[in-house]
Amino acid sequence: MDFGQALAIVKNGGRVTRAAWGGNSFLYLVPGSIFTVNRPPLLGIYEEGTPISYRPHLDLRAADGSCVPWQASQGDVMAEDWEEVKAG
Repeated sequence: MDFGQALAIVKNGGRVTRAAWGGNSFLYLVPGSIFTVNRPPLLGIYEEGTPISYRPHLDLRAADGSCVPWQASQGDVMAEDWEEVKAG
């Protein structure tokens, strides 16, 4: 599938990966939320109690189990090897 189809799956709560990635990596949606600053690293940038709008974004679950914010490359956007990851 193409990136547009993969993005639609993620926006609906699913997970996607690329065949080229191999392993156990996949993307998932981190929904937006609002939280109140109460600890570092945001303390020192904002006053304690400041409400912060945490915007929706995509995270990558890497093969080693770690997670990191993800940004698409040109290769990712143009790829046709996207696959849905079934929960389980």
